[in-house]
Formats: sequence, C-alpha cells, structure tokens
Amino acid sequence: MSPRDEIPNLRGMDGEGSVQVHQDDDMKIEGAKVFAVYGKGGIGKSTTSSNLSAAFSHLGKRVLQIGCDPKHDSTFTLTGTLVPTVIDILKDVDFHAEELRPEDFVFTGYNGVKCVEAGGPPAGTGCGGYVVGQTVKLLKQHHLLEDTDVVIFDVLGDVVCGGFAAPLQHADRALIVTANDFDSIYAMNRIIAAVQAKSSNYKVRLAGCVANRSKDTDEVDRYCRTVGFNRLAHMPDLDAIRRSRLKKKTLFEMPDDQDVVMVRKEYMRLAETLWNGTLPMAPACLPDREIFELLGFD
Repeated sequence: MSPRDEIPNLRGMDGEGSVQVHQDDDMKIEGAKVFAVYGKGGIGKSTTSSNLSAAFSHLGKRVLQIGCDPKHDSTFTLTGTLVPTVIDILKDVDFHAEELRPEDFVFTGYNGVKCVEAGGPPAGTGCGGYVVGQTVKLLKQHHLLEDTDVVIFDVLGDVVCGGFAAPLQHADRALIVTANDFDSIYAMNRIIAAVQAKSSNYKVRLAGCVANRSKDTDEVDRYCRTVGFNRLAHMPDLDAIRRSRLKKKTLFEMPDDQDVVMVRKEYMRLAETLWNGTLPMAPACLPDREIFELLGFD
C-alpha cells in the first residue's frame, strides 16, 4: 500500500472541496435550541446576540451565550465586564481541564443569562475552531448544557475558514446580522454559502437575517427577494443602542424611552419567532459579479 492510499478521503465531508474532519457524535448539543449569529465584522453581532439572549430570558428560557471572538467582548453588556476566556483559563492550569470548576469559566449575567467567552489563539496562530470545540467539550463535561433551553453562539466576523465555521456544527439555525449596504449584504451572501455547505452534513439551516443599524431595509429586502431569503427583524440605527454599549448594559436595562421600548419589543418578537421555529431556508446565493450588479451603482 502506498502512502497516498493510507490518507483517508475526507473531501466534501463539510462542503464541496472541504477536508475538515466530521464532528464526533458525543460533541452534539442536545436538548437546547442552538443559534449561531454571523455577519460582517463590526455589524453589531454582539449587540444583537446579547439583547436576543436577554429577550429569551424574558420569555422564561434558560439561556447560555458563547462568545467566539478573541476580543472576548460578546457578553460584556450582560455581565458589565470582560470575563476571562476559556482558552486563558485553560492556559492557567496548563490545559488540565479536569482542574476547572464551572464557576471558573461560566458567569451569570443579566436576568440569569449564563455567559462564556471562548476566546481565541493569538493573532496569526492556532485555530478558532479548536477553541470552540474545547469550550463545548468543557460545557458537556460539567453537564452545563443539560439545564439550558437556548444556546447562542456569537461568532467572529466573516466566515473565512473552517475554524470559525465550527459553531455551525452545533447550531440548529444560523442568523445573519446585516445592514442596508453593499458590504454587509455582500458578506451575508458569502455566509449563506458557508451555511449551505455545512448543511450538507449537519442539522444547521438558515433562519433568516436581521437588518441592524439601518434606517431603511430596501436593499436588504431586494437581496432577500432575489435569492429567496427572509428578513426576520429590523433594528434601526438609534443612539440609544450605542449608549447601551457605553453603559455596558443591554437595552432591557436602559431607561424606558420611547425608542428603547420600541427596539425591546422587536427583540422580544424576534426571540418568540426563533423559539417557535422558523422554516429552514435554502437561498440561492449569488456569484460575486451578480451581487455586484444587483446592488452596485450604474
């Protein structure tokens, strides 16, 4: 037998052209509804995730939010602080995970939302997928997913590698945060392609998108009509949302100004929609040139 014959053929297991290894069955998250939040860098994924977690908690759900960004700032509006990351805590015990206790890496935030920051490797080194995997492994070892109704993965930036597509291996639905502009919708188009690739071998399906930081939704809606996607919510560009981040609070802790109350209701409506279940979507994402022609200027 030649050395080439000894190499397993993994091509296509996680999408056309992929050589990723399929997830072990014992790493599956069972019992909870799992959502992965994606979108262009800086589009407001953490704001969306944290307020959505708060909304789920107001529906009486037991919520766990997992930040998947080396900046580890996904959950700070829920906890009021930057909590230590799983990867940093593992380093402190020389990666002897058996020495960790749940309170070392799980922190309780607003209205009982459980918060975990996976963290990530230093820039230019390692793989974010490993960190996500270790985080889920720890949560399962400590039976922390057994008393959870909703898990939200808040995922770093655009999907550009298998590592940060790792949460899609665990999710039931992927939610994309976008704005009403070319760059955000272009990124959404690529994320749709990534989710479609994962859906060949995993249960994850697309739920729809959230228009964020946008006065209008005409370009988002035009894209959705073209490819067969669905806008689930619209969060307008309000100064109250910016102020909530500065105050390290969710919108549910802000004063009851008219605009704050309005956006809270939209988050509650989104949480109810996701909890009740969305139809699995399979949009026909556009080639780069076609999306440019759809949204670009003449």
